Amino acid sequence: MSAIRVNDFVVRFANVNGSGSASANQLFARAILRMGVPATPRNIFPSNIQGLPTWYEVRVSEAGHLGARGGTDLMVAMNPQTWDKDLAGITPGGYLFYDSTRPARHLREDVTVLGMPLTAMCNAEYQDPRQRQIFKNIMYVGALSALLDIDAAVVEQLIAEQFKAKEKLIAPNVHAMRLGRDYALANFACPLNLRVQRADKIGDRIFIDGNSAAGLGAVYGGATVCAWYPITPSTSLAEAFTRYCKRYRTEPETGRARYAIVQAEDELASIGMVIGASWNGARAFTATSGPGISLMQEFLGLAYFAEIPAVIFDVQRAGPSTGMPTRTQQCDVMACAYASHGDTKHVLLFPEDPRECFEFGAQAFDLADRLQTPVFVLLDLDIGMNERLCAPFAWDDSRRLDRGKVMTAAELEAGREFGRYLDVDHDGITYRTLPGTHPTKGAFFTRGTSRDEYARYTEEGSAYQRNMERLLRKFATAKQYVPRPVRRDAAEPTRFGAIYYGSTSPAMDEAATMLAAQGVALDLLRVRGFPFHDEVIDFVARHDKVFVVEQNRDAQMRTLLVNEGEIDPAKLIRVLHYDGTPITADFIAGAIADAADAAKIIPLRKAVP
Repeated sequence: MSAIRVNDFVVRFANVNGSGSASANQLFARAILRMGVPATPRNIFPSNIQGLPTWYEVRVSEAGHLGARGGTDLMVAMNPQTWDKDLAGITPGGYLFYDSTRPARHLREDVTVLGMPLTAMCNAEYQDPRQRQIFKNIMYVGALSALLDIDAAVVEQLIAEQFKAKEKLIAPNVHAMRLGRDYALANFACPLNLRVQRADKIGDRIFIDGNSAAGLGAVYGGATVCAWYPITPSTSLAEAFTRYCKRYRTEPETGRARYAIVQAEDELASIGMVIGASWNGARAFTATSGPGISLMQEFLGLAYFAEIPAVIFDVQRAGPSTGMPTRTQQCDVMACAYASHGDTKHVLLFPEDPRECFEFGAQAFDLADRLQTPVFVLLDLDIGMNERLCAPFAWDDSRRLDRGKVMTAAELEAGREFGRYLDVDHDGITYRTLPGTHPTKGAFFTRGTSRDEYARYTEEGSAYQRNMERLLRKFATAKQYVPRPVRRDAAEPTRFGAIYYGSTSPAMDEAATMLAAQGVALDLLRVRGFPFHDEVIDFVARHDKVFVVEQNRDAQMRTLLVNEGEIDPAKLIRVLHYDGTPITADFIAGAIADAADAAKIIPLRKAVP
């Protein structure tokens, strides 16, 4: 018999897409949170509408670990098609819960089997086929509440909240939950050695997905225009922005909408609309994923060269081409950093959790206006579409939008010299005017072709070169505006470090703790923006070797560090994960150990005196 594990295990649900299991699985995760125990759910779903396998994983961790762990302690196997794979993923000593209406195909001796005739029970209780399916899901949630010692009153309260708009559905769902719970109490030794015990570990944290947080951040950042084309996994970001605009950007007296949201015919049209709206003075954005970035390349080059603000939320998925549309990766870093033909460099932001999705979602619009350039906020599917605990959002009501260098009518009237591409402050950022600022003065014309400082067309090489060098100065200026990296040093001096970014953060934090327990000391640096702050390059310089942990095949962040920091590639050791699943702490710790061994880093475990 395995040891009792309280508030520290992984439950994985194997379902069929379209079976109505999503709401039941979410109910289970929220019940654990309601008991004060941190839980991190991840929805692993196919790219079709119905019929293929789907999984929902819930990591329960009173210690607060939010990254994927790897392995399953309790498998709720509701899909015969994936039986072999699901059974193989259970850790030794774990549990298999399944619908025993039909005999199991085969089992494992080191796994405890919990068979419950769910289909037979539903067939006896309900006549309607859809009710049989829906209530079967609620029944297994009830059974799990008994098996894991989850308070039934908590589950019932959540059901009441979920169906408060349709009160007639509350009683039937509670009844189905009770049927499952009563069966488990009567037929199994409840609770199992995996148990949920009330705690007070949630605090004031909120539970939200990154896409919703970014959509709200766009509202707070002053965005009034969204032009987008549906693409997984970014669609819910635009939908969230729409919901928040209806609530916060609609005049209560007249019902007039003070925003414009356009579903364009494709991604190319959407970024064109964003650039047009931004040129006119609106704060505008699009939400897309890798294939959309590919289509937007020419317009992104126009915005960079003509110096028009734009914000692009890129919720990354596995590529190239269609790739795996519903799997996560960090594989658009290079595509966004150097988007379009010719010499271009774009500002990138890398949020680690929903709170930073909100913060960076708002900050991106200030950056775009201040720098007069496209700004990319790089989420990924794991952080964008999955709910996660995070610190509450904070906002300073005294904060004002930073529109950057916009020349006013009064300044023009006073005779102040205006050149659209004239760098008077020597920071690479020029002054602009907005259409309608002054009836006769000011130049609203913007060129995407070679020009001089006064926006006059020219093919003179020296003028073109001055302009390109000024754009580099502007990119260097951007260092002071993008979010600074976050550094966490080991408890003891070490010659080795690790650089990571985005959704890798929770797994990296846990991996560092695991490695420290094994005597492996690592300094950590989380990159949050590009161009890189000087302290990023300094971090590499201060260590003999630095592991760069990322979720793509080609080590794209490492490539950026080598290119932009002129770093010796031999100092940067790749730690890469790119199978489409979220990176885990176990993988990082093991990969760092393997990479250290391959690189003959001896002795990694010995701290520097």
